[in-house]
Amino acid sequence: MSRVAVLGAGSWGTTFAKILADAGGSQVVLWARRAELAEEISTSHTNTSYLGQIRLAQTITATTSIAEAVSGSDVVVLAVPAQSLRSHLAEVRASLSEDAIVVSLIKGLERGTNHRMSEVIAAELDLHPRQIAVVSGPNLAMEIAREEPTASVVACQDHEVAERVAALCSSPYFRPYTNTDVAGVEIAGIVKNVIALAVGICDGQQLGDNSKASVITRGLAETTRLAAVLGGKLETLSGLAGLGDLVATCASPLSRNRSAGRLLGEGLTPEEVTAQLTQTAEGMKSGSAVLALGRSLGVEMPITEAVCAVLDGTLDVENIASLLLARNLKAEGT
Repeated sequence: MSRVAVLGAGSWGTTFAKILADAGGSQVVLWARRAELAEEISTSHTNTSYLGQIRLAQTITATTSIAEAVSGSDVVVLAVPAQSLRSHLAEVRASLSEDAIVVSLIKGLERGTNHRMSEVIAAELDLHPRQIAVVSGPNLAMEIAREEPTASVVACQDHEVAERVAALCSSPYFRPYTNTDVAGVEIAGIVKNVIALAVGICDGQQLGDNSKASVITRGLAETTRLAAVLGGKLETLSGLAGLGDLVATCASPLSRNRSAGRLLGEGLTPEEVTAQLTQTAEGMKSGSAVLALGRSLGVEMPITEAVCAVLDGTLDVENIASLLLARNLKAEGT
């Protein structure tokens, strides 16, 4: 039986711990920041703060000690906010087994460095890329926690490692596919959060389905342009981690990023939106890094540009409609 540590007891971290336990074959230890939450998970087998009354397997335990969770674990799963990942990794490194696999569930880009999470992990933990995997796809946590059928992608440069991680999280309701295109999978998961903000802003501005469909489609195009420059594959962007995740995040009322965008579209400031949401809308945190990365690589990203202008206060949200598709006339495939 594998021992798996999951760091982060929010909705997605807890749900992924549930997937691992329900798949069988893993002893799962969740790390939670708050002692009362760790106690609830270990004794009541619920996480009412994030998943309501959904029951967790009794084989899941929780702790407030990263060292306790990581020590002796074959696999360490990271489900913390992107901008705080690096600060947690020193403690992870101190307890990490030499041959452990580290899995990122995080769909964000680090501000300041513009690094993807796999790059942050590799640098801070001094790991070979074959020890790092990412999980991404149309994975709205609450739906999965309710055991509604869902497919996802496990990506690693080493296909055998991707298969191993996929086997650990293959449950009756969660079907992982494997991929070796780590950059493409990560970029798809990162940029779709910004596109979902734009779709939410359209909602808040009471724009119609034509507008939202246009933003989603052209959002996929600018995501693909960025991923391609970084070596991402077209088939990745048209698959579960690309189009699948984009559609789910832009269409579902469960999406934090779409909900945040709707509030922005209704006229709330970014600070007011953050105060109203109970969880991080990663697009609001990573948007500026996505834009900086695109600019550094010479990639046109007009939707990201418009969303970031709203977030930094240089564009009134009422004026965003004309900028969402602001690009010189050209062929659709470019």
